[in-house]
Amino acid sequence: MTEKKSDAQTGASLQPTTDHWPGPAGMIPVTSGRADDANVHNRNFLDHLLVEMRLIDAVKPDLTTTIFGKKYTSPLTLAAVSHLNQVLADDHRQPMQEKARAAKQLGVLNWVGMEDDPTFTNIAQQGAATVRIIKPFADHQRILREIQVAADQGAVAVGIDIDHVPGADGGYDVVDGLPMGPLTASDLQSYVHSTKLPFIAKGVLSVQDAVKAQNAGCRGIVVSHHHGRVPFGMPPLKILPDILRTVNRHQMTVFVDGSLMSGYDAYKALALGADAVLIGRGILKELLDGGQDAVVEKVQGMNQELSRLMLYTGVKDTKSFDPTVIHYQ
Repeated sequence: MTEKKSDAQTGASLQPTTDHWPGPAGMIPVTSGRADDANVHNRNFLDHLLVEMRLIDAVKPDLTTTIFGKKYTSPLTLAAVSHLNQVLADDHRQPMQEKARAAKQLGVLNWVGMEDDPTFTNIAQQGAATVRIIKPFADHQRILREIQVAADQGAVAVGIDIDHVPGADGGYDVVDGLPMGPLTASDLQSYVHSTKLPFIAKGVLSVQDAVKAQNAGCRGIVVSHHHGRVPFGMPPLKILPDILRTVNRHQMTVFVDGSLMSGYDAYKALALGADAVLIGRGILKELLDGGQDAVVEKVQGMNQELSRLMLYTGVKDTKSFDPTVIHYQ
């Protein structure tokens, strides 16, 4: 999510926008507003999903969520951001560790993106339940090593960013000077079999990739276009129902991300069938401006929004969502 990219890579202007980003320009893609920007279509789709009220017999909902056999206080999880310790002028701050401590305080799942092994180790040692997401490095031994480090540090799951295979020039991506490479179904299966941890394919935006991930033995997928990496990418929530009809729900945990900025956005993903959601951009400003306390406050507010909409629609707990409550305007 946070790899440094040029204007050409992001396809976006780095001029100031109304959506304030407290880090350096270029650290994350800025929404361009053009037709090829998948974020435009994603936001439009989200905002056209409306809900009906179902109030008779409705009760205050329970947000407790079970993921890979472990209970969490909410289906909102803190997304797999990367490199945030390098973006602030205050070098005494460590936002990646602050985010982990916020997840621990909140009792929610924390995700970590591209970090070297020592940094990941320190983040994991903050005590939050942690998922490590690894880039599809051309060096397959590096992938295997990072999987092992995740296991050694007590990660609850590990996975790979399948959407970081393509780069901006029509070839394979390069991230922080490290070359990415192709990811075959056989490669994915070998990574799955290299660990006892649940393995997750992140960046699934088609039924085809969902099926390949399932056949490779993945126990989870993240339905996502990684904040618009793919030009004209379809909204994750638009493809989600097709994916859910195809995968074995008893074997596959299905996460969703994609600029879910509120508890109301999260509700829509959960109502359409996601098991849990990743919140990244929804907490980035709070994390970089205010650290752990600000993230805790923001997520608590999002939980209140989620709970409010669940109560309005008669959803008593996170196992009781009903997609028929959603209508596309």
